[in-house]
Formats: sequence, structure tokens, C-alpha cells
Amino acid sequence: MNTNSFVNDGIRYTGHYFTLPLDYQAPTGEHLQVFARSVEIANETDSNKPWLVFFQGGPGFPSPRMDANHGWMKRALQQFRVLLLDQRGTGLSSPVTHETLASLTSEQQVTYLSHFRADNIVRDAESIREQWGIQQWAILGQSFGGFCSLTYLSLFPNSLLRSYITGGVPSIVRHADDVYRATYQHTQRKNQRFFQQFPQAQTWCRDIADYLLSHEVYLPNGQRFTVEQFQQIGIRFGVSDSFLPTYYALESAFVSVNGESVLNYAFLNDMLMAQAYQTNPIYAILHESIYCQSSASRWSAHRIRDEYPQFHYQSGQPFLFTGEMVYPWMFEQYQCLQPLKTAAMQLAEKSDWSMLYSPDTLSHNAVPISCAVYADDMFVDMELTKETLDAIPYARAWITNEYEHNGLRADGERVLDQLIQMGEQTASELGLTLLS
Repeated sequence: MNTNSFVNDGIRYTGHYFTLPLDYQAPTGEHLQVFARSVEIANETDSNKPWLVFFQGGPGFPSPRMDANHGWMKRALQQFRVLLLDQRGTGLSSPVTHETLASLTSEQQVTYLSHFRADNIVRDAESIREQWGIQQWAILGQSFGGFCSLTYLSLFPNSLLRSYITGGVPSIVRHADDVYRATYQHTQRKNQRFFQQFPQAQTWCRDIADYLLSHEVYLPNGQRFTVEQFQQIGIRFGVSDSFLPTYYALESAFVSVNGESVLNYAFLNDMLMAQAYQTNPIYAILHESIYCQSSASRWSAHRIRDEYPQFHYQSGQPFLFTGEMVYPWMFEQYQCLQPLKTAAMQLAEKSDWSMLYSPDTLSHNAVPISCAVYADDMFVDMELTKETLDAIPYARAWITNEYEHNGLRADGERVLDQLIQMGEQTASELGLTLLS
């Protein structure tokens, strides 16, 4: 079903809703509304250009709402029509929030949320492809979207023309513990670089942390602000140009009130705005499950953190930010996650997760795969990425230290152009028809 369609600067944007099963093993049961937006050059709506489906990073975030005359979409529209998929539970696709889950019991929340991983996101896309009668299309996956891409290549490889991946090639066999051992080390190195560039920031961070230990401080939403929450703004270090804004935020953290230094409202509001878990709970609840295949995460990042005790702040000791990790205490401290605590605890112990990847299918891959691998990526380990790509035929990697994890957002036109060119070289070697 189409919704509204509009044209902006020569680009037509059209919304589409699809009624799809919550559980593809029970297709006559509960259904979801899944939203996707098609993007085409306005005077080419009858074009024979192939489709390119975009899988957003996360998990738990909607497709971008961006001007298609800029960035990666500008390059994509030269050769493709683009479909921006709001992954189930995000954006306009039966959104998952603490409000929409409030009427469910904890057991019902667990059952419901267990259907929101990459395998069912891919099945949604495949169902849309079939409904539209498209023989094959290309896919572009950023970060977690790259994880979805490998799931698509595992489940429905014959549906794909090309696969482009940026900052998102997962291990297809490793446990989450291996992932977090690597990412804690990357996060520590980012801390070292930040504090080497801004030595004064270490003093400010310790002052803030000590203040939080000795005072009850509340964010604008009424939630008590803690050292652990403050440490989590280190997730910003995974994207480009984040050091300087962080320095400026720390520089102005305190304000004098009646001769006493207190954390000012602007700083506290900034800290609240950094807590994407509040508005996108899938990001917290299912983050570790993206690494789980027939095994439980058992709060992997929380357990592995004990192997890196320097991340446990103590007064008088050096301060370190954490990165893209989730912890059980978040479901006690974060206001919008508190109603989901019991479900989160049960999901962390769930060990019968379905397989997300097929090493056998991937070992016989015949789809041109082009990957941008960011050598300094704080979130996705390069060595684990190379381990995966070594096992997949016709997967080419462009390894670069020019970008952080957000390379597609920072310089999307160039990044996607590089990936498309790599894909066409591979297609030529395979004797496939080249994209016009």
C-alpha cells in the first residue's frame, strides 16, 4: 500500500506499507506493519534501473530521512532506484518503545522481541521483493546493516545482484565474548588518543565522575545521572570529528551557583540527548543478540568488562569512557528501559536463538560483495572482519584508515562509488551483466 508521495528537488519519495508476519514460522498469526520509502529521480519513475535496498545500522534505528541529492544516495541514484527500509520495530514499522510494549507481560515481551533480529528483517525485505515481482536487487548495509547483508546472503543469495557493506562485516562463528574482548581494546585506544590530545579533559572527567559519586544529580527527565552513564558517551568516539565537541562539552560541564560548582543544565541535557537507548530500546535489549547463534550472551559486555578493570572507575584513578556496550544495570537506571528489565534479563539468558549465518552457503557465494573496512573502527574489529571475508568467495575489501565507523555518512558519495566500482570488477570476473 502506498502512502504519501512527494517530489523534492527533482527526487520522488514514496512511502509504502506492507503487512507481514511477526513470525514467519507462523505466517497466519500476528502481523506487523512494515514501512519502506522508495526514492527515485522524479522523471525516471518508469525506469528499468535495478533496486538498491538500504539496511540501517543499529540495531533499532529507522532508515535515514535525508536529502537524496547528497551523500551516498546521490551516487546510488545514478544507477539504482533506492528502497529505504524501516526495519521492524523502528521508524514507522510497528515501532518498539517502552510505550508500545507496556500492555504486554514480560513473557509476552520476550516472545515478541525475539522476532526482531536480522533473520526476520531480511525475511521482511525478501517478502517485499516477492510482492513487487522483482527478480533480483542489490543491497547496501551500514554497520548492523552489514550484518543483515550477510544474513541475506546466507538465506536468499539468489535474490541478490550485488552486496555493498560499510563498517559491518561480523564474525559468522565467534561468540559475543570474542567481539567484546576486541572492542574493549579498541575503545581503550580511542580513550588514549583523546586524552593525549586533550590532557586537561582527564582532570575534568575525574572531577565530573567524583561529583557524581558524592552528589545526587538528575537529568532533565528526572533520571539520576551516574558515573556509568557518563562513561557511555564514549560511544561518540566511534565516529569522525567527535573529539573536539566532547572536549567542549566537558569544558563547560560545571557552573558556579552561590559559590558552589554544580553540573549545569546544558551539560546534563547533552548527556540525556546522548542516551539513544531511551527512545530506541531495541538498541539495548537486542544488541548482544546480534552476535548470538544457538547461544546466550549472558550480558557478555558486562562480564568481559571485568577482564579490563581499568573501565571500572574509582576515585583517584584514571577515567575511561566505554563504547558500544550494553549492561544489565541500564535496565535499572535508564528511565525508559526500567519497564523492560525482566524481559531484557530473560533475553540475555536465551540460548535457542536461530542461526543468522550459513557458513556453508557463504563458502559457495557467487554474489559480488564489496566491503569498506575501516582499520580504526571502534565497533567492528578488522581482524574478525578479515577472518569472515577470507571464508567468502568474491568478497572484496577496501581497507582504509581515512574514515571512522561512520564513513558512509561522512563521505558517502565517494565510499559508495568505490564499492560500486569494486563490485563491477568482481561481476566482470564472474561473467555477470554489468550495471548500466
